[in-house]
Amino acid sequence: MKKYWFYLFAFVLFSCESDGQKLMTTPEENPEVTIPFKVEREHVKPIWTLSDQGLQNELQNLVNAEPKWKRLTQQKKMAIGLVLLNDTSNVKFARINGSDIMYAASLPKIAILLAAMDALDKGEIKETDELRNDMRLMIAKSDNAASTRIMDLLGFEKIEAVLKDPKYLLYDEEHGGGLWVGKRYAKTGRRYPEPIKGISHAATVTQVCRFYYLLIYGQLVNFDRSSQMLSIMEDPELHHKFVNSLEKVAPKAKLFRKSGSWQNYHADSILVWGPERKYILVALTEDPEGEKILRDLALKVDNILKYLN
Repeated sequence: MKKYWFYLFAFVLFSCESDGQKLMTTPEENPEVTIPFKVEREHVKPIWTLSDQGLQNELQNLVNAEPKWKRLTQQKKMAIGLVLLNDTSNVKFARINGSDIMYAASLPKIAILLAAMDALDKGEIKETDELRNDMRLMIAKSDNAASTRIMDLLGFEKIEAVLKDPKYLLYDEEHGGGLWVGKRYAKTGRRYPEPIKGISHAATVTQVCRFYYLLIYGQLVNFDRSSQMLSIMEDPELHHKFVNSLEKVAPKAKLFRKSGSWQNYHADSILVWGPERKYILVALTEDPEGEKILRDLALKVDNILKYLN
C-alpha cells in the first residue's frame, strides 16, 4: 500500500510538465483541483500565445447569430474575451475587440484590489479589519464609499504604478491600454484619466482576462496574495448580469466576479470554476440594454462550452 501511494504521488508530481501549465487534463479526471496554482512565473505562458482559432470561430459565430451584438461589435461598442480552462495543458483564448479600451464603470475596482494587495505585501499600508472589510465590500457589493476609502489610502500614482509594473502590464499603451482607475467613486475629487482616450474608469477585455488568468496561476503579487484576492472575489453578492444566468445553469460552480454599470455602459467579468466548466468570461458594452445582453451572452457562451475541450 505504501508503494502504491508513492507511485501515485510521483505520477501527480511529474505530470506537471516543465512548461508549468500541465496541471490537469479534464474536469472529470480531477474535479476538485483548486486555485490558485503554484507555478513559477517563467512557466506561465503569455495569454496572447494561447489564441485558438477554433474557439475564436465559435465566439464570432455566436456574436454573428445575434444581429444587434454583431452591430455593436462592429461599432466598437461591445467587446468580449473568453478563456477556456478545462485543460490547463491547452488553455484557449479568444476575443472580439480585445484591445479596444472602453469605459468600464466599477469593473476596474479589481485594479484597486491588486494595488492594495501590492501595498500590503510591501508594508506600505497596514492590514486591518477595516481594510479587509472594505476590500470585500468593494468587490462583492461594488460599494463606492469603500472603494474610495481604499483609493484615498493608495493614491492614483500607486495604482498606476502597479498596473504598469512590468510583472503585470495590465495597462500597456502599446497594446491598447487596459485596466485603469483615475477617479474616486465619489462626486468630488480630481480626475486622473488614462492616456489613450482620457477615460477615468477603463478596461480592455484582453487585460481583464489576463488579470483573472494571472490570478489563477498565483501571479498577482504572489501565491498567498492571489489566494487572498480569490477569496475576496468569490460568492458575489450582486446577482445580475453574468451571475443571474450562471447561478441557474451552473449552480455547483464557484463564481469569482466583478461587474460595473453606469448609464448605458455595462461591464462584467467572471471566473467560473466548476466540475463541468472552467472558464473566464469578460464583456464590455455600451447600450441601454447592456444588462440583458450580458445575461444572454453568459447563457450562450456557457452552452457552447459544453461541447468544447
